Amino acid sequence: MQIITNAITADNAAYFAAVTNAERRALQSYFDQHVIEDPELGYLTIDEGDYGALNPPMIDRIVYTAPGGILDEF
Repeated sequence: MQIITNAITADNAAYFAAVTNAERRALQSYFDQHVIEDPELGYLTIDEGDYGALNPPMIDRIVYTAPGGILDEF
């Protein structure tokens, strides 16, 4: 088990965990996966399809986007 000893390392670990989650989810989704920075919760991965049109405050907090990997055009 790895112990994270400082806030910067913990913040980086949380960010990269959210990016990894977004990349994995994007492979099996029609929608983009966004990593959102939240001051209380850290980094969250959301599916654009769950929220419809994102509101401007949420758009301003996007720090990474993984494009959806499934195309619906044949």
